[in-house]
Amino acid sequence: MSLFHRILAFQPINPLDDGLGDDIQAEQSEPDHFELHEQLDGRLADEWEEILHDARQDPDFSYVGDDE
Repeated sequence: MSLFHRILAFQPINPLDDGLGDDIQAEQSEPDHFELHEQLDGRLADEWEEILHDARQDPDFSYVGDDE
């Protein structure tokens, strides 16, 4: 008779088990939370282009995304 008939198995790791899931849920329930789908509307893209246009007026400004 062998004493080693047991098989050990580990539970799957939950990456949100350290409290991150609770933090995410709390932030999502805030009234002024930010959602990524908001980036898809043209209003934010237009605002970003205005910011870049103003920043490009500065002679010391450099932007990695510049095509010019």
